[in-house]
Amino acid sequence: MVDAPLTLALPSPEATGRLAERLGVRLHPGDTLLFEGPIGAGKTHFCRHLIRALLEHDEDIPSPTFTLVQSYDSPAGEIWHADLYRLGDVSELVELGLDEAFETAICLVEWPDRLGVMTPLSALTISLAPDAMLEDTRRITFTWSDPKWAARLEFLQDD
Repeated sequence: MVDAPLTLALPSPEATGRLAERLGVRLHPGDTLLFEGPIGAGKTHFCRHLIRALLEHDEDIPSPTFTLVQSYDSPAGEIWHADLYRLGDVSELVELGLDEAFETAICLVEWPDRLGVMTPLSALTISLAPDAMLEDTRRITFTWSDPKWAARLEFLQDD
């Protein structure tokens, strides 16, 4: 078992994408991933690769920056990709149905600090940060409190 937090260095955008794909196939409806990091850290890149790993057919995965939420149907269940950077008020989340999606869909949330009290306690937090010394390298840190994530992330021990 891996104890939280777990930090990795990913040397390239391709390595980040491969990790996202490997994690994606381990997700189930009701799982929520919270993506933290500055603009340009690779949050949307990670989400795009994760979503594509779950879809039957390749499709365009736009950033939900302006729509707030994009949803996708996959064999693994419905996927909701939310970017809350432009969220005006937490009440908008209820209007969007994100509170219900946390129970029934795989939810990927960028800028989760905007969730406030609506933050799911069982979520996996993924923090991405550029490496100060190596241009394409990202530091990725996983933190969680729900024990299910330790088992789901065991594959990272092989890397």
